[in-house]
Amino acid sequence: MKAMVYTRYGSPDVLELKEVPKPVPKAGEVLVRVHATALNAADWRLLTGTPRLLRLMFGLFRPKHPVLGADVAGRVEAVGKDVKGFGPGDEVFGDLSGSGLGGLAEYVCVKEQALAPKPPRLAFEEAAAVPMAAVTALQGLRDAGGIRPGQKVLINGASGGVGTFAVQIAKALGARVTAVCSSQKVDLARSLGADHVVDYAKEDFTKSGGSYDLILDVAAYRPFSEYRPALAPEGVYVLVGGHFSRILQVMLRGPWASRRGGQRFRALMAKPDPADLAFVSGLLEAGKVMPVIERRYPLLEAAEALRHLGQGHARGKLVVTVRQEPVPSSPSA
Repeated sequence: MKAMVYTRYGSPDVLELKEVPKPVPKAGEVLVRVHATALNAADWRLLTGTPRLLRLMFGLFRPKHPVLGADVAGRVEAVGKDVKGFGPGDEVFGDLSGSGLGGLAEYVCVKEQALAPKPPRLAFEEAAAVPMAAVTALQGLRDAGGIRPGQKVLINGASGGVGTFAVQIAKALGARVTAVCSSQKVDLARSLGADHVVDYAKEDFTKSGGSYDLILDVAAYRPFSEYRPALAPEGVYVLVGGHFSRILQVMLRGPWASRRGGQRFRALMAKPDPADLAFVSGLLEAGKVMPVIERRYPLLEAAEALRHLGQGHARGKLVVTVRQEPVPSSPSA
């Protein structure tokens, strides 16, 4: 089978399209014929090996998993022993970050628990864009943020992969949403249902007098202490993305800062969760949430997709199409 492989850390130039052995499912595993995979910030960090602390877990001198791609959608090709929930032909999607990655390939073996039935109303490319970003947004809003109907919620970084889902999920959970993004993405944020949109180039929301019950920070371009003026007296700040140094800062200093008053500061380490993916799937089926895809790339151009991802300005998700679905032919007259 074909796979986009990297054997050393570096820029997207280290990726090579190679022929590799087709995997065989072990007990409890499902062999998926990949139709599409979506890229996440985690793929960029694993490609470049930064921060270097990650190499302790993912390969000190070379990548432990030579094929990137955590989010996949495709069809079940075969199942291993003891698999109960899926069979050949089933359409599935899921987050492989707990199964060794491997989405940038024609086939991948996945733990059964990492998969869920693909929402019927979604194309494979749309479904691939969902798992990691949407579950991260859900866990940040609901679990770490304790979101409740009627609350004022601000999403900082509302036009990226996690942010576009966060705006929609927060609205679906009954919140009043303010989205923060760049000038070029204001219309996108409005189209997602945001009640108010802030162009960060024209307005600093931390100084505009707003008071938010929950701030979900995907961008993390400033110290978390600067968000205090924009938080309600018992508001919650949740960091779900951004530079590693910012995440470490909130993890180390957030608990101390939270003890000083009613405001709370948290950093979320999102984890794949089948129940959360099923919850998101329900929102997708109900039409309350839809993925935003900026661009689709063929597998051969996965390096270019990662290069664009690394620039940090993607609108929603970038998707790599591995297997193109045939277009049904029209019946002859």
